[in-house]
Amino acid sequence: MTIITNLCNLISEDFEKLNHNCPSVITVGTFDGIHLGHQQLIKKVIQISKEEHLKSIVLTFDPHPRSVLKNSKNISLLNTFQEKENILIPFGLDFLVKKKFTAEFSKMSSIDFVKNILIDGLNLKHLVIGHDHHFGRNRTANITQLMEYSKLYHFKVTQVDAFKLNSISVSSTKIRNLIKEGNIDQANRFLGYNMFLSGRVVAGKGRGKKMGFPTANILLEKLKIKPGNGVYLISSKYAGIKIYGMMNIGNNPTFDDKSPSIEVHFFDFDQKIYDENIQMQIITRIRNEIKFSGSDELSNQLIEDKKKCIEFISRNKKSP
Repeated sequence: MTIITNLCNLISEDFEKLNHNCPSVITVGTFDGIHLGHQQLIKKVIQISKEEHLKSIVLTFDPHPRSVLKNSKNISLLNTFQEKENILIPFGLDFLVKKKFTAEFSKMSSIDFVKNILIDGLNLKHLVIGHDHHFGRNRTANITQLMEYSKLYHFKVTQVDAFKLNSISVSSTKIRNLIKEGNIDQANRFLGYNMFLSGRVVAGKGRGKKMGFPTANILLEKLKIKPGNGVYLISSKYAGIKIYGMMNIGNNPTFDDKSPSIEVHFFDFDQKIYDENIQMQIITRIRNEIKFSGSDELSNQLIEDKKKCIEFISRNKKSP
């Protein structure tokens, strides 16, 4: 998968190859989460690319449009762009095109977007959209306008129905709400994979180490969604080796801390990882955050939490 990060770079070798030699099938969107609904669209793009001998393209936007058009403090994203790239790689797309989203770009009319970006820029021959796709200035254009443009510029349009899991439509908004509630199991089902958290390891207060549970404090990337307070089973990779751990998200009520924190205790792991960037998968929720009488009671609970995590890992371990 080739990643094009500058749609205006007309001297880029990759862009020249894409534009002039490769008619394309494209799907367009922010794709926050790359959930099962998004995956359905992407698989359709791959299918059409093979059937019609077209290059497969996902066109997405960065930063997220809502962070540009609304108060970014209220935006919580399921994926960083790097996470989005990593999730998309296994699909086998030809190109991932990242268009910088600006206030000026948001004012582009729907017909200019189709003509200038999709037709002239990406050599569109077939467009795949979701059931509720809107685009252009103020997102006023929909399937009706697209069908008109398709006749004008001679491209096909395929609209894909909403993806439902157990009769429930999957959406990024629903997944965000589930994560904020701490319902990671259901969020992961809608995503089709375990949710990612990425961040940098920073210095903490050292309380966990004194109790026999040394922790790595994680500083999340800006705008990344944070799960509801509680204890979670997580996994990560270090030097290519999969490691498990348990993560606490919250305000450490036992110690009356005021600032929220994310702390991870990795099992059977003693490497120094301060200032390193790590990515974790959140597997399941173990319990709510609880205020204990002191460090002794908390330590006893951590022993029980670890036991539950190990039991969960053993139950769900795949056979060789």
